[in-house]
Amino acid sequence: MGSLLDDTIRKWSDYKLNCTKTLTPKNVNRSAVYCRASFDQFACWPESPPGNVSVPCPHYLPWIKEGGASYLYRYCTDNGTWLTVENSTDIWRDHSECSELNRHFKQQEDKHALLSVLQFIYTIGYSLSLFSLFLAVLILLLLRKLHCTRNYIHINLFASFMFRAVSVLVKDIILHITYAKRPTDETGWIFYFNSEISAACIVTQVSMHYFAGANVFWLLVEGIYLHSLLFTAVLSERRLLKKYMFIGWGTPVLYVVPWAVTKAIYENKECWSTIINMGYWWIIKVPMTISITANFYIFVKILKLLFSKLKAEQIQCNDYKYRLARATLVLIPLLGTHGLVFAFFINEQGEGQSRHIRLFSELTINSFQGFLVALLYCFSNAEVQAELKKRWRFLFTNHFEHAADCIQGKHFKYLGKYSKRRPNRYFHQSEFYIDGRRPSSMQFLQVPLRRNAVEYFTRGSVSSSEGEGTLGETLEEILEESEI
Repeated sequence: MGSLLDDTIRKWSDYKLNCTKTLTPKNVNRSAVYCRASFDQFACWPESPPGNVSVPCPHYLPWIKEGGASYLYRYCTDNGTWLTVENSTDIWRDHSECSELNRHFKQQEDKHALLSVLQFIYTIGYSLSLFSLFLAVLILLLLRKLHCTRNYIHINLFASFMFRAVSVLVKDIILHITYAKRPTDETGWIFYFNSEISAACIVTQVSMHYFAGANVFWLLVEGIYLHSLLFTAVLSERRLLKKYMFIGWGTPVLYVVPWAVTKAIYENKECWSTIINMGYWWIIKVPMTISITANFYIFVKILKLLFSKLKAEQIQCNDYKYRLARATLVLIPLLGTHGLVFAFFINEQGEGQSRHIRLFSELTINSFQGFLVALLYCFSNAEVQAELKKRWRFLFTNHFEHAADCIQGKHFKYLGKYSKRRPNRYFHQSEFYIDGRRPSSMQFLQVPLRRNAVEYFTRGSVSSSEGEGTLGETLEEILEESEI
């Protein structure tokens, strides 16, 4: 809607400028009677003799083609004045031929209704993703036991989803504020091209492309890290984290900045939201397509490894197929491999029904993807659930111990000291530990993982902290729980 309105107003401005140039008085016989030339904010009327006057419908109207056969009419009276509406000073004008194509408005109304529904859906999706991802990041940051390279990567991935959601929602808010106004005069309409409004819209558009790119490259980082666990020896994860940070946050800068400079120089129109020259759009599309393709390659490679391992150790008939399907469903949102369909098989500049299908599919999946990733890799994660339950039991137990201290007559101001001296108690594998003597978790140091990396998938059941199956047990957890 915004791009169509911008384009119409720009064409109207050009039409008005050309009209004012042609309205200069010509060398005509001044002894004759003529109606004065004018521009009535809709069409350009030349100096005309008495009688019916017709001019082509203005071509700035979206449904009018320049050089078409549609006209609008006025009437010049014998005394050299334009005919007015009865009992009014408004000049009479017949513009029925210019507005007879009501099907255009009907199509635009239907299109606007469809896009409004789509906007509502992806707004719900991005809002839900934003809330769930914020909660997931908070959990991973506050639970210190979960601090590791794997979860640092997850946190950055969640953050990229969050920034992407915020940029889309902010862009929609700015566009709504901009185009919700209804100017009542020429100055008001021209104000649509105010540099401040245009700059705010362009900044949000550039930010949206940057964070969309960051999101794609953090998905690639997840794939690279998972590949390194399955196919190579993990040496220094901390050292690799800096490289991962550059890939995730730095790579998008390398192509978004050149794209922005190119748009500013050669295609500084509207809000940079419309693809006019496909060549400029490839500056953004090529790096993102390469990233998505690389992740798809990793995805296929992991599935081949899982398939070969599971098929070689079949336990219960077709059980391995179920586990492979489950692993596939878990990997798809993490690696973003569905993006390959939108990158190669759907035309960016398509119109009509194909464009609506692309928009609906892409925006719906992208908006809810963050929520799905947070659900699978945080809220349904067995390790996170176990840590949260342990914290809850600790707080619950501490609360009643403080209450018991009060009942036994201990002075209230000393309760803090008593609680500090109280040793920490842990339960681990049905054994009791005091003062943090709990055994540390396994670390990956130069361990060849090719043979046992998918040991977990060959088990008869899927275990979590309570013995229940969950999709949240990712391949990283599989590696940690395997008997290596």
